[in-house]
Amino acid sequence: MMASRTDRGPVIDFDRFRPTRSSIRARKRKDRLMTVLIGLCFLVALIPLVSVLWISLSKGVRRLTPDFLTHNMSGVVGGNPTPFGGYGGILHAVIGTLEITFGSMVISIPVGVMCAVYLVEYAHGGRLAKAISLMVDVMSGIPSIVAGLFAFSMFALVVGPGTVNGLAGSVALSLLMLPTVVKTSEDMLAVVPDDLREAAYALGVTKQRTITSIVLRTALPGIVSGTILAVARVIGETAPLLIASGFIATTNPNLFSGRMTTLPVFVYNEYSQGLAVCGPGADPGCLTDIHMQRAWAAALVLILIVLLLNLLGRLVSRIFAVGRAR
Repeated sequence: MMASRTDRGPVIDFDRFRPTRSSIRARKRKDRLMTVLIGLCFLVALIPLVSVLWISLSKGVRRLTPDFLTHNMSGVVGGNPTPFGGYGGILHAVIGTLEITFGSMVISIPVGVMCAVYLVEYAHGGRLAKAISLMVDVMSGIPSIVAGLFAFSMFALVVGPGTVNGLAGSVALSLLMLPTVVKTSEDMLAVVPDDLREAAYALGVTKQRTITSIVLRTALPGIVSGTILAVARVIGETAPLLIASGFIATTNPNLFSGRMTTLPVFVYNEYSQGLAVCGPGADPGCLTDIHMQRAWAAALVLILIVLLLNLLGRLVSRIFAVGRAR
C-alpha cells in the first residue's frame, strides 16, 4: 500500500516493515546456531592451551622443588644424585633468562618507542617514514637464528673472534623484540585523539612536553601490553641464544662476560640428552628419566615467569593509566 497524503503530510504504513513470525523464528534459529558455532570455536581454541598447561604442570611439578630452584648443574653426572642429595637445578638458567631478557628490553624498548614517536608525531607519512615502516615489517619476518648469527658476528668484529656472552644474546633478542615494540607503540600513539594534542598546544605547552606528558601517558597501557607481547615472543627463543650466549652448567651473573644459560636452552639441552645411563655400579638413586623431568620442570618455570611478567604489565598499566592520574 502506498503512503497516503493528508493535510499534515504523508502517512507511512509502518505495518509493511513489521517482521513476520516466520522471519523472527528464522532470526532466532540463526542466532542460536551462530552462538553454538562461536562457543565450539572457543572450546577448540582452548584445547591446545589447556593441554599444554596441564601437561607442563603434571610433568614438571614433581621436580619443581626448592632444591631444583636453588642449585645449578655443576657436579651433576648422568642420572646420579649429587653429593648434597639433589639432581641439579636451574638457578643458572633462571638468572641467565632474567638478565638476558632484561638486557634486550633495555635495548629495544627505548629505541622502539622513540621510533614510533617519530613515525606518528614527526614524520607524518614522509618518505623516510615509509622506509622505516618497510624495514620494520622486514625485520618482523627475520628468522631468529639469523638474529643470533648477526649478534655473534657483530661481537666477533667489535670485541674479538669467538666472543660469546649474555650481552650478545640480549642484542639478538632485541632485534626480534624491536618490530613488535615499534608496531604496537605506533598503533597506540596513532589512536590518541588529536583533540588532546591541540588542547595542549592551545595552552602553550611545547611539543616535546605534550608528547611525553600527554600522548605517551595516554598510550602507556597499550605500549606496556605490546612490550609484554614482545617479551613473551623472545623469552622462549633457543636458536639465537645457543649461538650468541652458549651453554654453561655453572652460574654466571655477569651479563658482559662469559657464557650464560637460559631456560629454553636448558630445556633443549636436557631433552637432547635423552635417557640417562644407570648401569652396574650406579648410585641406587640414579634416575634414567631425570633429563626429561628437569626439562618439564624448567618449561613450567618458564611459563610461570611469562605469567608473572603479564601480571606485572597489567599492574603497571593500571597504576599509570590516565584515569588514575592525579
